Amino acid sequence: MAFTSVEGLLRAAGQVPLWQAIRDDDCRDRGVVTADSWSHMEKLWTAMQESVGQYDPALRSTSALVGGEGGKVEGSRAELCGPFLREVIATALKTGECNACMKRIVAAPTAGASGVLPAVLLPLQARDGLSDEVMTQALYVAAGFGQVIASRASIAGAEGGCQAEVGSASGMAAAALVHVMGGTPFQMTHACAMALANTLGLVCDPVAGLVEVPCVKRNVMGAVNALSCAEMALAGVTSAIPCDEVIDAMRAVGDAMPASLRETGMGGLAATPTGRRIAEQVLGG
Repeated sequence: MAFTSVEGLLRAAGQVPLWQAIRDDDCRDRGVVTADSWSHMEKLWTAMQESVGQYDPALRSTSALVGGEGGKVEGSRAELCGPFLREVIATALKTGECNACMKRIVAAPTAGASGVLPAVLLPLQARDGLSDEVMTQALYVAAGFGQVIASRASIAGAEGGCQAEVGSASGMAAAALVHVMGGTPFQMTHACAMALANTLGLVCDPVAGLVEVPCVKRNVMGAVNALSCAEMALAGVTSAIPCDEVIDAMRAVGDAMPASLRETGMGGLAATPTGRRIAEQVLGG
């Protein structure tokens, strides 16, 4: 894709809707016609729907560290968050659990962060009766912002920490939400910038080296962060730091992280006494 800056996205959106500019760029980049690009994105949306629709609360990951938690939240009688936010939390958990249980998910932008986008988009579609067409457009928006993040910073935990995975997914989701709610490209950039800024410095510290603890629950954080930042952007709240500069800062922070905090399973929660004990039990060494 040609977009290497959020400013470039804004310029492209001066002629056509942002999602369309991103779709057209995808067609040029892959040498496909509009229908093929759209069909591919539709399939990704369908896969997200199926990952959650086919969730089985009885399944457990091989390590037994993950499973059933999405069902617990969905069936909870607690009234702290309300039905919509509870469903967002449950959907993030469900998708993360599906990934840990080796089920089919959509890496958005990675498998470890696959729960964020569906967590905010699926409950919103169900609540507001939105069409699959609108949600597919939202995925184009997310992809455009994700491409900029990938080109200017990173979407790999091993390179930039969890800010590059769940953080990136949160920024992508925030921008996508603004599109769904009828916001402007300008508001999308600020939603993404705020979501990324809120996750700046988030480390990647998988217990036993598995994409399970704390990864699955961090998807919940990424989803809720995306919602709050989209809400702020739609209300006219802006990021003091432009989105491209936030992404560049994210790259610098990732480069400054020690290796122990970049997916090696050697630092953070993975290095706690309980984390090491779990690793010994799971890995047998």
